[in-house]
Amino acid sequence: MTKMTACVVQASPVAGDTIATIAKAAGLIAECARKGAQLAVFPEAFIGGYPKGASFDIRIGMRTPEGREEFAQYYKCAVDVPGPATKALGEAVREAGIFLTIGVIERAGGTLYCTVLFFGPDGRLLGKHRKLMPTAAERLCWGFGDGSTLTAIDTPWGKMGAVICWENYMPLLRMVMYDKGVSLYCAPTADDRDSWAASMRHVALEGRCFVLSACQYLTRADFPSNMRNLISDDNGQVLMRGGSVIINPLGQILAGPDFTGETILCAELDMDDVVRGKFDFDVAGHYARPDVFKLVVEERPQLAVTRAAD
Repeated sequence: MTKMTACVVQASPVAGDTIATIAKAAGLIAECARKGAQLAVFPEAFIGGYPKGASFDIRIGMRTPEGREEFAQYYKCAVDVPGPATKALGEAVREAGIFLTIGVIERAGGTLYCTVLFFGPDGRLLGKHRKLMPTAAERLCWGFGDGSTLTAIDTPWGKMGAVICWENYMPLLRMVMYDKGVSLYCAPTADDRDSWAASMRHVALEGRCFVLSACQYLTRADFPSNMRNLISDDNGQVLMRGGSVIINPLGQILAGPDFTGETILCAELDMDDVVRGKFDFDVAGHYARPDVFKLVVEERPQLAVTRAAD
């Protein structure tokens, strides 16, 4: 199968309501299928929420009861993987009959992770990727992923993987994904700057892959009311303005970037363009020069406790 249709969803969660957000996601997944998509990509932290403008009332060397309560409420919006949320998303995906890549806030023990989940058209959860490096103040509320979730999923059109937001500025991480043969490079993000599209064009050219980048369109009204926002208290204030985009392996923009509001971008992808692009540049192949450069990747889970029985 050399051609397929992909959709990138630019939308916001329902403020502070994970069940309602999953229902919204199910409707958007169905809409992508009606548009003829075989794959849909959702933004970073779509389920659970991206807390743009939150501080959890932290100062260096000090936490407050109010900030702890904000984190507790945010924790309640996160999802277990697997769990009821992944089951509900899987049912929506199965009804639509498409592949899905979607950003969630995952809870594991007392830690939250910025995670991407992959679902197959039969509704099965195929894998996940945890963000390796939370950016700046994201470290206040998210833990660090490890190399065990540098995931690449098989699809009829080639390998699919995800690199989240500013992970895309980590050259060695990109090289790992290129070496895994990712043709469908999903980039869920919260970066709505004009420069983001240029970065995605670079990734597409460098990896000779299709890049599907989804960003939320988020207003203050879409932000939890029980969480202080340091940007604005005006419900009409735009906190994240989108900029979602689809790019082909030669860096040509197929759809977007869009800054107008919630939308679904669609494009037909000719997967032979991946091979056509690698004719003169295969970053993990004939252009790699392993006699000069080598990358060692640790893909074993980094566990705090290892039991002898294991």
